[in-house]
Amino acid sequence: MPISTTIVSRLLGSTILLACLLAMSPIFTSKQSTVTPAARTEEGILPRQAEVIRRARESAPVNVVFVGDSITQAWEDGGAAIWKDRFASAGALNLGVSGDRTEHVLWRLDQAPLTRLAPKAVVLLIGTNNLGHGTANAAQTFSGICAVVAKIHSQVPNARILLCAIFPREENMNAMRGDVAQVNQALASAFANDSSVRIIDLCTSFIGIDGKISARLMPDFLHLTPAGYQVWADGIRTPLEDALKK
Repeated sequence: MPISTTIVSRLLGSTILLACLLAMSPIFTSKQSTVTPAARTEEGILPRQAEVIRRARESAPVNVVFVGDSITQAWEDGGAAIWKDRFASAGALNLGVSGDRTEHVLWRLDQAPLTRLAPKAVVLLIGTNNLGHGTANAAQTFSGICAVVAKIHSQVPNARILLCAIFPREENMNAMRGDVAQVNQALASAFANDSSVRIIDLCTSFIGIDGKISARLMPDFLHLTPAGYQVWADGIRTPLEDALKK
């Protein structure tokens, strides 16, 4: 059945819905799985996956939810002191799972929606493992992130989504950094006029004037030291405070 121009107009009037349509488009997804929910199956990660699902299902409503991969999970490790100082008092919940890609976050959100948590803000950092594990190219990773944003928005439409640009990785300039930059540019354009999504791009904070990433911030040029978590915390401080005022 043809879709009327009125319906199309209404759909295109929402960046979130448009992002969802893009995420489902074969132009972006091809045969890749970035937008298809998938559970983790590796034995070593199952306890963490189960714990994060339990938190989402059983925790009391919170002001802030962090969603992401190992970089988010490690707020409980290298970032623990800063988390306690900055976010614990604000009522934050960590839903990061090491190794997660966009498809895994989509699965977790299906298993344990954020709706009952009713956060005022969701801090999202995801996508580096889609690129780093070689399971997706830049366009497919972009569509996967858009799908995650759309899913979060459908579950907590009143929350402000602080969408963090994928952090740069590898010590020196390389092809993967180019893919990261392309994804981040596309995200900035896609959500530029959407009041429910705020892009937080901290990439230049991690790269020195020589183009290298400092081991002081990323010891393996991917994960963060306490100093790296300080950069992240400082970068989201003002937009998070603004979101919590609403």
